[in-house]
Amino acid sequence: MTATFTPKNSRTWHALNPLWQGAEDAVQKGLPHTKLAPAWQILLLGDGSPTRHLQLLTGEPTEVDVIDMSLVGEDADGAPEQIVAVPGPRLRRQVWLRTASGQRLAYATSWWEASHVDEYLQNKSLPIWASLARLRTELYRDVQGIYCGDSAALESAFEESGPFWGRHYLFWHHGKPLTLIYEVFSPYLTKYLGPMQLDVD
Repeated sequence: MTATFTPKNSRTWHALNPLWQGAEDAVQKGLPHTKLAPAWQILLLGDGSPTRHLQLLTGEPTEVDVIDMSLVGEDADGAPEQIVAVPGPRLRRQVWLRTASGQRLAYATSWWEASHVDEYLQNKSLPIWASLARLRTELYRDVQGIYCGDSAALESAFEESGPFWGRHYLFWHHGKPLTLIYEVFSPYLTKYLGPMQLDVD
């Protein structure tokens, strides 16, 4: 079974043009290692913090460059279908995740209930994980979809050739969806994780 997500408005945020995509069943089962190497699967399909993982991999603090904070109201914004779980009106936040020395490692877009975003992101320049950890917020990361695809914008920003691997997930807090997050990782991470072992049909 494949995910049904097709970006409708990818000009406002950097959605991948999928060459392959998998839904929650692919996330739960995992992928053949010929398609995606085990170390990459831990990063993409695991429920741990990518910000923390990137810091452990690189040995540098993971920092955030916020490139967009936009009110999108009730608009689906071309997001994965799970956007309906996040109450509106919504705010979209786009960031680059990078090392302290400036190497871009990932791109992320997140959608929040606009009236509560300041409560959870008190310091907008901190990674989401760091913000929520400071608040001792208990979370469940529910990975819903995984993608392998192309993006000219991300190729330019990462200074790396595609295809790229990405995912989307819901953060749950007290049994309610807190935010929907869409992430894409730079192939630069092969330096730490080894080859992706892509075998895309």
